[in-house]
Amino acid sequence: MPVRTFDGHEPQLHESARIDPAATVIGDVTIEADASVWPGAVLRGDDGHIHVRGGANVQDGAVCHEGADLGPYATVGHNAIVHGATVEERAMVGMGAIVLDGATVGERALVAAGSVVTEDTDVPPETLVAGTPASVVKQVPDSPWAAAGDYYVELARRHDETSDPVEQGED
Repeated sequence: MPVRTFDGHEPQLHESARIDPAATVIGDVTIEADASVWPGAVLRGDDGHIHVRGGANVQDGAVCHEGADLGPYATVGHNAIVHGATVEERAMVGMGAIVLDGATVGERALVAAGSVVTEDTDVPPETLVAGTPASVVKQVPDSPWAAAGDYYVELARRHDETSDPVEQGED
C-alpha cells in the first residue's frame, strides 16, 4: 500500500486498522483502531490533519483531504469526497456525494448519493439530506445506515482473514 510521509508528517496507523494495498495514505493522517480504507481511496494529509476515528470506513475511490475528520463508525461511500469537513459518529456520506470545507454532517445523518453539502453547512443529526446544494428531506430518528460502520469493521476482518493475492502465471 502506498503510505508516504509528507513535509515531516508520517501517517499514524493503528495496528488493527485495515488499509487496502491499493489505497493511498499521505502525510498528516491518523487512522484509529478497526477503521478501514478500501481500494483506490486517497487520504492526503498535505494541507491539514485527516483523522479517521475508530471503526470508520473510507470506501473504494473516496477522497479525504484538507482536514477531513471522520467520527467513530462514520462511512464515506464509494467515490465520495470529504474536503475539510467533519462527518460525525455513525453518519454516512453516500456514494459520489461531496462534503465541502467547514461543513459538518451530524451524528447518524445521511448525505444521499450524488449530493453536495456546500461550505460551512451543518447537516442536523439523524436527517437525510439530498440535492445540490443538499437540503433536509426528512428526519430519520432510527437511521438504518448507522449500522454500516459495524458491517465494515466485520467486512475488513473477513478480508484480512480470507483475501489473498492471486499469482498469475505465464502461459
